[in-house]
Amino acid sequence: MSRPAKMLIDLDALTHNIAIARKQSPNSRIIAVLKANAYGHGAIEVANAIDPSVDMLAVSSIEEALHLRNAGIEKTVLLLEGCFSGSELVVASNNDFAVVFHNLEQVEALEQQALEQPISCWLKIDTGMHRLGLQGDDITAAFERLQASANSKNDLILMTHLASSDLIAQPFTTQQISSFVQAIAQLGERANGLQTSICNSGAVLGWQDIQCDWIRPGIMIYGVSPFAQEHKIAKDLKPVMCLQSEVIAVRTVPAGDCVGYGNTWQAERDSKVATVAIGYGDGYPRNAKNGTPVLVNGKRCKLAGRVSMDMLSVDVTEIGSVNIGDKVVLWGSGLDVNEVASYADTIGYELVTRMPLRVPKTYLGK
Repeated sequence: MSRPAKMLIDLDALTHNIAIARKQSPNSRIIAVLKANAYGHGAIEVANAIDPSVDMLAVSSIEEALHLRNAGIEKTVLLLEGCFSGSELVVASNNDFAVVFHNLEQVEALEQQALEQPISCWLKIDTGMHRLGLQGDDITAAFERLQASANSKNDLILMTHLASSDLIAQPFTTQQISSFVQAIAQLGERANGLQTSICNSGAVLGWQDIQCDWIRPGIMIYGVSPFAQEHKIAKDLKPVMCLQSEVIAVRTVPAGDCVGYGNTWQAERDSKVATVAIGYGDGYPRNAKNGTPVLVNGKRCKLAGRVSMDMLSVDVTEIGSVNIGDKVVLWGSGLDVNEVASYADTIGYELVTRMPLRVPKTYLGK
């Protein structure tokens, strides 16, 4: 019998969530973001499951793109960080990868290559996030050089990235859109008819007035809301990942006794505590606090004591009969990963993305 810690990946939930993105942006084409092994869900399996539902895929690096291509994924893949060397541009050309250009050095590298076929180029404009992208006169210079290069297809797309689309009440997203419009305007008539890409998950769900030709939903397609608070549309997302395990021991802990390393949890009364076969070696956050919610037999319980590498303990005093082999859900259907993340001072993005290979995946649906 194998160790019970595992991930269940619901492929039908993926297509449900993409349908929400499509409904929100009916006039846009969809680029599904599959970086970091599809946010921990398995890039190849996810790519195959969503192939009929999306128009393009996106990853962070050429290694991630080749992982998809070598598995037989034929859809165009966009390299969000661009290429890091001239040799990568050759690989991108040979494999029909679209490439983001966010600095002049990348443009120069493209000009210096002798490519067998031109590349679809995306020009990234920094509108205030100040992470990647061109500003000021560099935008015009990069635009003109990409338009003139024989290594660039005649389909240049202009893009930016939003820093605060998950904060609906803040004006910074509006400021970024204004900056993007101004940057395009400085290109003059040469930019007429060029396609644009702006919206990430937060913008798709929360900023319906933003119009662009390509949207780039990431975390939302995995059923995780980008918002810290409940959102009327995000609440309809279905979680794709369910992290679960089983109870492997049950004991009574007398009042005053402690549980786990460091004696960080003390029983205030005679308590029933269940030991679960999962820990930080399986991707569960070690810094999750006492009281973090856990589902045992579908009932909410509270984490009791420090998370170990392979195990954690749960106070099950209030939920009736609990036995070895009973099902435990750490996050997924019925327990939002963002809620769990809040007890570990992080976000749901991190929890699902950093899942280790040690935890096997079982794919459901499709």
